Amino acid sequence: MAVSSPPFQLSSLEKVLVAGGGIGGLATALALARRGIASSVLERRLLFGEDGAGIQIGPNGTRILEALGVADGLRARVTAPDALRILDAATARPLATFPLGRWMAERHGAPYWVAHRRDLHNALLTAAERQPLIRIRMGFDVTAVDEAPDGRVTATSANADEAPGDALIAADGAWSVLRGRVFSGDGPVYSGKCAVRAVLPIDDVPDELHRTEVHLWLGSDVHVVHYSVSAGHAVALVAIFDDRRVASDWSAACDPAWVSGRAAGFAPLLRELLARPDAWRRWSLMTLPHAPRTAQGRLALVGDAAHPVLPFLAQGGVMALEDAMVAADALAADPGHPARALEAYAAARRSRVRRVARMSRMNGMIYHLGGPLASLRNTALAQIPPDRFMKSYDWLYGWTPPRTRP
Repeated sequence: MAVSSPPFQLSSLEKVLVAGGGIGGLATALALARRGIASSVLERRLLFGEDGAGIQIGPNGTRILEALGVADGLRARVTAPDALRILDAATARPLATFPLGRWMAERHGAPYWVAHRRDLHNALLTAAERQPLIRIRMGFDVTAVDEAPDGRVTATSANADEAPGDALIAADGAWSVLRGRVFSGDGPVYSGKCAVRAVLPIDDVPDELHRTEVHLWLGSDVHVVHYSVSAGHAVALVAIFDDRRVASDWSAACDPAWVSGRAAGFAPLLRELLARPDAWRRWSLMTLPHAPRTAQGRLALVGDAAHPVLPFLAQGGVMALEDAMVAADALAADPGHPARALEAYAAARRSRVRRVARMSRMNGMIYHLGGPLASLRNTALAQIPPDRFMKSYDWLYGWTPPRTRP
């Protein structure tokens, strides 16, 4: 595979290849189209499947969905939770409540949404399919990329199909093939934590938990999150445990008895909730030991391919949306020099993503405290003024795309 950065100037940026048709890939294609740049989305799957998981989208994400023309198609399927309610997993004692809903929308000019991941993907896909500047090619598993001296990039699939373009953005997920082959990046390593997920019909949720809130239960070496999705007709449920087993499958089946066994020390209400799903899906939480280069020549990484972020700040999907906007803006600002534009994108994202990743890891440690340290955490949560606590996240939720210049 030849990857270089030849000193070649394009007269115009005709088409960008996007490897991956998930949230990051479709958002990238839409962001490019918003700037008048055509793209070809290369998706390895033959059909998009249903992904039974929830996603939290802070104002920094919903602001982007509005700009991409996706928000209106998603609005009827989301919930705007009133608050974040934190409880003790062992006793069900409320620890703190922090404002979301109207408070978030008024402070940041955009709402805080929770959604079924499938609904978000469908909204992005519908918008992309209606956009004449976007072509989606299914069954195209990118395994090689060549960058030629004439300023062209060619992606080759496992079936030896080829797709030409002027640049390539890899949005192929945490287990990115292109990160290792093109950017010489490390493979992901296991964090020591696994997550299990399920989506329950609202009628299967205990009545005491029928609240328009994000619920966060904290325990020793575990936390549980749930919130309503699908226009309030269902609840997305995620539990994250410390665990030694590791798997590369995002959607491995998990025995409900295993989940119930891990929940044996929880409060009766939480045990009852976790006993309701008939099926769970399990995945291992992965990190990268070293951040890869996110731009090399006319190639770049976005989303989990560039920086798989642990979920303790609920920002993994939103980071992909931010990447999409910044990469598209950089290419539109310097269309004759895609390599230089993508370097500008990488530089613009570096400190932001590192801060989010660092804060996510810190939250994970705080969530999973036990013993005296957990008692100190709970006391601090009860004493901090809710407004002041939420204002400490202005740096996160108030983000807007920076200007990128050649």
